[in-house]
Amino acid sequence: MSPPPFLHPFTPPAKNEFLTIVRGDGALVYDSAGNEYVDGMASLWFANVGYGRPEVIAAITEQVGRLHAYHCFDPFTNEPADQLAERLIALPPMDDPRVFFASSGSEAVDTAFKLARAAHVQAGHPERQIMVSRSAGYHGTNFGGTSAQGIIPNREGFGDLVPHFVTVPHDDIEPMATLFAERGNEIAAVVTEPLQGAGGVYPPPDGYLEATRRLCDDHGAFLIMDEVICGFGRLGTWFGSEYYGVRPDLITFAKAITSGYVPLSGVLVGSAVCGPLEADRDWVLRTGYTYSGHATACAAALACLDVTESEGLLARATQLGERLQAGLRSLVDDGLYAGVRGEGCVYALAMHEGQDAPTVRNRLLEEGVILRPLGPTALSTCPPLVASDEQIDRIVDAAATAA
Repeated sequence: MSPPPFLHPFTPPAKNEFLTIVRGDGALVYDSAGNEYVDGMASLWFANVGYGRPEVIAAITEQVGRLHAYHCFDPFTNEPADQLAERLIALPPMDDPRVFFASSGSEAVDTAFKLARAAHVQAGHPERQIMVSRSAGYHGTNFGGTSAQGIIPNREGFGDLVPHFVTVPHDDIEPMATLFAERGNEIAAVVTEPLQGAGGVYPPPDGYLEATRRLCDDHGAFLIMDEVICGFGRLGTWFGSEYYGVRPDLITFAKAITSGYVPLSGVLVGSAVCGPLEADRDWVLRTGYTYSGHATACAAALACLDVTESEGLLARATQLGERLQAGLRSLVDDGLYAGVRGEGCVYALAMHEGQDAPTVRNRLLEEGVILRPLGPTALSTCPPLVASDEQIDRIVDAAATAA
């Protein structure tokens, strides 16, 4: 059988058999054969408010009927984009941020790199080009994000990548400190996830993020927090930066901003970056996307923020995470898995030697639960924040059976 016309991402191109998901409801999804699954991954870390939300569907429908989209290049704007930007700037631990909109996390990350470099150029420091990233970090798949990848297989096979990217260990601050001591006047920014997600679900070592902030301050570099996974409640706060008590200069976001109902992403841009960009009133920011500020996507985001606030999903994330962590730790205590790591409402089960995460994932599917292998050594879980206690218990019970 030949492969289908749809060339799937992060999939062997020769693969020809797939599980077709056709419907979702809350924290549940259903395949074309009628099988039900607890979606323990919120699809791909994004469906925080769950599936089939009538409030979000209504907001999208109303906006499509009025104005589905219109570009926001000079001199145009639209009401949902303006309203969403006004709402977002009150949420992060930043000084007087502005918002730049895009459509994907990869676009947001590459835009943050460009904004950081542009701000240094406008401030009279074009020599500041180096972007520092951490091993095990995932920053999307555009060329900038691929160049910043701390997941080595994701960098391979694409030829030469973007220059001036340096990766340091994710679990030791000393190599970063050494890099700053040697080349601090060339560094434009450090990019890091608050809690590293796709690279293995690694919380930062104690003091790591605070030390990174100090290094940036001492040497005039910007701190970019890649919050594509952590943003909008995953750790029980609006942003992971708040959870860890660190003030970034730029925040990238995507995924849960709309829970995936319509693609939307963006960059929250703090005053340290906006200042140089705004200094010359005749200077033009020559970057952006056709769908920057997409009206329907912004309407969906506003509805998702309403649901998050009205249903107390930030607090619910903490409750679900505590229940999930306790259940997963019990599996480790019983010897079924080698360990558990994570914080908030995102965790990974580490495999014993001889266990294979994709094989365990397949057994979980037979038990009606979806988790995601992170290579062969770990399984991640990141359930919708509307999941019930019973559904969290189903995840744990299925993981016990599938071990």
